[in-house]
Amino acid sequence: MFYTATVIATLLAAGQVNGLTLSRSSTRAHVQLRMADDSAWFPASSTSNVVDLGSLNTVFSKATNKAQDFLEADPYYDNSNLPLNTFKATDPHIGKIVSVKRIVGAEATGETCDVVIDHGGKMPYWEGQSYGVIPPGINPKNGKPYTNRLYSIASTRYGDDKKGTTTTLCVRRAVYWCPELKAEDPAKKGVCSNYLCDSKPGDEIKLTGPAGKVMLMPEKNPATDLIMIATGTGIAPYRSFLRRLFVEDTPAAKAFTGLAWLFLGVANKDALLYDAEWSAIKAKKPDNFRVDYALSREQNNKKGGKMYIQDKVEESADEVFERMDKGAHIYFCGLKGMMPGILETFEAISVKKGIVWADKLKHWKEAGQWHVEVY
Repeated sequence: MFYTATVIATLLAAGQVNGLTLSRSSTRAHVQLRMADDSAWFPASSTSNVVDLGSLNTVFSKATNKAQDFLEADPYYDNSNLPLNTFKATDPHIGKIVSVKRIVGAEATGETCDVVIDHGGKMPYWEGQSYGVIPPGINPKNGKPYTNRLYSIASTRYGDDKKGTTTTLCVRRAVYWCPELKAEDPAKKGVCSNYLCDSKPGDEIKLTGPAGKVMLMPEKNPATDLIMIATGTGIAPYRSFLRRLFVEDTPAAKAFTGLAWLFLGVANKDALLYDAEWSAIKAKKPDNFRVDYALSREQNNKKGGKMYIQDKVEESADEVFERMDKGAHIYFCGLKGMMPGILETFEAISVKKGIVWADKLKHWKEAGQWHVEVY
């Protein structure tokens, strides 16, 4: 298997298959399609003969010996050429769905999907940005086509396949439970989230963006601590951060010496998002990564009530404030309903420390340490 994959990878690197000279992009796209097929290569063969795409990608990378820095600025932390609004709603980019996968367990409250989209390398983005998605159809409220919905990007600029041609979105299917019908009301479901969660590989999708510069990482100082607070799918930008810092072979990963501290609030263990990835990072970099979960339906706060994200942050309040005073950056992403509780918690902590909260918040904002993207 290894020999076969190596030969294929070498041929791909040379751009030659069956005596034909092909472009590297078209050749690799063809192999991706073939590898993604669940059926065997030949009707009479066993499915065990299908080459594993992950193994092939690994061998291909080694065969071509291409460093993962081809989408970096120079120097890598320079934000002056940040890609911004390359495609607008009047002229969107047409991408294609690569995969849609449910990533929560059976007992999760609702369905959340990992959606991978091929943008063909024509819509570059940086970690912390968002893509806009325009769902098909007419809005019955105004008789006009639906407008774009923004989704935080959950992959690095290289995409999960590290080739710079895909993006990943983390999408919760929005539904409305009607108390009178005692059932979901399809007339009130989220148009774009259901469109994405119901998409199939190969489906075309209209994209706008990338948008946003509020959630960028302060990479110029690789010793800066990152405190990331999320509820639900607000985890998306932090996944892009953490993959860039700990999973992929990027300049940022080589330089980072700070602490990346993730707080994630969900209902229960089945609703945890990308938990296996966080466990792997923690095992690999225990001194540089920490994760704390707030499971509102399974944990209790110190007062005996449900454990919400602000309660989990409060447990480590002294250290959070200490790191912020030393220059850490703090990020908030998720439902906007989490912010009042967060702000009240921080204000209460300030009072205990004899600090004027309004002054402290103003200082953090002016120093560029306070990043908020809620919806």
